[in-house]
Amino acid sequence: MTVHSEPLPPHPASPSGLELATGELVRAVFRPDLDQGLGYAMGEVVLTNERLAYRDAHGAWQSLELGEGPEVWHREHAGLGELCVLAPGQPLLRFYHTLAEADAATHFVESLKAVRSASRAVPRPPRPINDEDAVPEPASSASMPLFRLLAFTRPHFPKVALGFALTLATTVAGLIPPYLTMPLVDEVLVPSQSHAVELRPALQQVALYLGGLALAAVVAWLLAWAQGAVLANVTERISADLRNRTFSHLQRLSLEYFGGKRTGDLIARISSDTDHLCSFLSDTLIDFITDVLMIAGTATVLFVLDPMLATAALLSFPPIAWLIVRIRGRLSHGFLRSGRVWSAMTNILADTIPGIRVVKAFSQEQREIERFEKANERIVEINNRNNALWTFFWPVVALLNQIGLLVVWAVGAWQLLHHHITVGVLTAFIAYIGRFYTRVESMSRMLTATQRASAGAQRLFEILDRVPSVTEPREPLPLDEVTGRIEFERVSFRYGSRLVLDDVSFTVEPGKMVGIVGHTGSGKSTVANLICRFYDVAAGAVRVDGIDIRRLSIHGYRRHIGIVLQDPFLFFGTIAENVSYGLPHAAGELILNAARGARAHEFVLKLPEAYDSLVGERGQSLSGGERQRIAIARAILVDPRILILDEATSAVDVQTEREIQRALDNVVAGRTTIAIAHRLSTLRKADLLVVLKDGKVAEVGPHAELMAKDGEYARLQKAQAAHSASGGAGELPELAPEIVEPELPDEQRIPTSELVLENDDHGQLWAQKGEGGERVAVRVRRCFPLTDPDHFLCLIDERGRERACVEELSALSEPSRQALVDALRRSEFLPGIERIDFVQVEATRSEWHVTTDRGARRFVVEQEDHIRKLEDGRHLITDSHGMRYLVPVPERLDPRSRRWLSRFS
Repeated sequence: MTVHSEPLPPHPASPSGLELATGELVRAVFRPDLDQGLGYAMGEVVLTNERLAYRDAHGAWQSLELGEGPEVWHREHAGLGELCVLAPGQPLLRFYHTLAEADAATHFVESLKAVRSASRAVPRPPRPINDEDAVPEPASSASMPLFRLLAFTRPHFPKVALGFALTLATTVAGLIPPYLTMPLVDEVLVPSQSHAVELRPALQQVALYLGGLALAAVVAWLLAWAQGAVLANVTERISADLRNRTFSHLQRLSLEYFGGKRTGDLIARISSDTDHLCSFLSDTLIDFITDVLMIAGTATVLFVLDPMLATAALLSFPPIAWLIVRIRGRLSHGFLRSGRVWSAMTNILADTIPGIRVVKAFSQEQREIERFEKANERIVEINNRNNALWTFFWPVVALLNQIGLLVVWAVGAWQLLHHHITVGVLTAFIAYIGRFYTRVESMSRMLTATQRASAGAQRLFEILDRVPSVTEPREPLPLDEVTGRIEFERVSFRYGSRLVLDDVSFTVEPGKMVGIVGHTGSGKSTVANLICRFYDVAAGAVRVDGIDIRRLSIHGYRRHIGIVLQDPFLFFGTIAENVSYGLPHAAGELILNAARGARAHEFVLKLPEAYDSLVGERGQSLSGGERQRIAIARAILVDPRILILDEATSAVDVQTEREIQRALDNVVAGRTTIAIAHRLSTLRKADLLVVLKDGKVAEVGPHAELMAKDGEYARLQKAQAAHSASGGAGELPELAPEIVEPELPDEQRIPTSELVLENDDHGQLWAQKGEGGERVAVRVRRCFPLTDPDHFLCLIDERGRERACVEELSALSEPSRQALVDALRRSEFLPGIERIDFVQVEATRSEWHVTTDRGARRFVVEQEDHIRKLEDGRHLITDSHGMRYLVPVPERLDPRSRRWLSRFS
């Protein structure tokens, strides 16, 4: 080939060992990091202005002159990249690489095109020969609500009773040591000072009493340990029951409740408020019960020892109780306010994190930062008020206790001097009164935790006390089969004080499609909500097969309804989990058929993990059209008799809309369909149109009839046509045939029983129907590579269309099965980790040293959530380059590897 006479800038790296001719300049260097067997190995490919040079398997340099060839193409799938060198039309060389070298491979192909077109290639600094081994540097781095909780203890009463008995026994054991000090002082220590006793018997008595004290301490410790273990376990279960009960009740509430609540507030109630309750039940409540028992037991012992001293000791208790009563209400109110401002901050997080694209698109980062700082400052302000009240209270309690102790010393000294009590009694009394005041002070310090828990319980019971506005009938009518006849009989509905629908009546016959049209705010989506019984009508009735839907079981009725929304919501999880959301245990074949019907199958197979691919939160890793098709597949899978399409195509481009419309054509066949749309062209196939205006039915009839009336519908059509003519989004232009890929005719699909497969000399897989059928070049893709890799293997042609799907390898003949296995081996790259040698962890970032079935490897994992645990116990690890590694179930690893993996499992 002819190269431009102006010299191109040389590549800054000189490949090791390659001799360049005079005037020969390096344009690009690519270093594939996999060998021909897809094991880890470093190679080198160099592009100059005259030739393409590469190292062979023995490390020697080989060259291909550019001339009129060669050509290079590059492709990637599921972590495996392939760069193929062709001379005319025939593959000469193949180089394999991981995602770590993907950029370099792309640049190499672009550079070759630039040289062949005699244009200037943009130089790029080469990566060092061992760059795949280089590890990046770490980055610098008791009120009524509480009494209601007792209802949750009933299922765990045996453990609660055992815990209470252990608490009582612990309290009794704690009262023994001070009592033993009386005879120790009066019978041994005081007489020994006046030499009234012999030394040896005195030492024996001291040892006896000290042994008793030690035994009491050990028994108290064992009882306290058993008490803590039992009560901690039962309080965790009670807290879990409370969370389950709250979330379960929340799921049963009507949409009306959620319309007036913020997501962050509800999350805060179920998470942080239940956490406060768990802390209260597991720690504060146990300590409170122990303190009450200890105070009661100590007071009893004090009165037994000396009533006068006991009365003096308890003089400080009434003012402390008065303070607690006075301050309790103010603290409870303060913690309620604290919970509200905390929910306000959580609301900001719940808004801005899912909406981060909008925040960044409009450059409103600083605004959101200021909103968060303001909410955070409000939390500090409320908490400072609570803290000011609290920090005044408990030092006063401590002062009163000290005054009470001085009174005890004064009264005790007077009685001792008047020989009313002995030194041993006074010593024991001081020990008991110290414990008494310590427990009183401990109880006073619990007040803040108690009131915080009370506020949390109050916020939780606000949810539990809410009654759904859409309720189950007392005696629901059976609804086993649905034909799909829908009647709106003089229906009226209000959102609060706003009348949305007023005396609306129409009928949809079984299997027919009805379009609901009208201006924004005319009540179209409300019709869908009422059919689904998300709300109940204010007047009139909605009937299905002649039965008022309010007389049907909500769950049983909704099983016959499928809905596709304008903004489809996908849950964090795999594509298969989202498709099968309405039928969680659906077989793989049903999932695939639903995706085919929604025209989602082809794009799913392009993803590295196909149906096992994670879609991200709210499906953010997919485009709008892809999310919509997954939502359609979800509706197809449950096979509903009634289908509701609520603006299902209004938020996508024209080409995507045509794809979605084709998918919808597969869905609506034989089903009663309610289609709501602004874009009137999407309702041309509707059997009946219902035109709403200001909440009333303006017109009802088919398209042609309504156009002939020249009424509201005709005006809407003309308005959209005018908008379209001026460049707006109205009627859809016809698309060129090549823009939307036509569906593959059924006769071109190959049944597994007639499928013949073979690989050519270049590794290309060919499929044909029978021995004499047309040969088609195909690629093999696993539908469930992580969860079911040995079933549902799809064969895709060069246009991305599915030609065959092999449900089981055993269904193929031996030659075809071997050809398919060979093709799978060359088309996938998912190293299996056999041993974890070492993991260095810094914050959420970790560096892994492992041995794989492809060789030793070192890689970096940037975040812990890039270590994904699969349902069968295996783990999928994604490194900083996007490469994936499969870790077997822990039982198949050596003990050292299991210990490393347990840190992330």
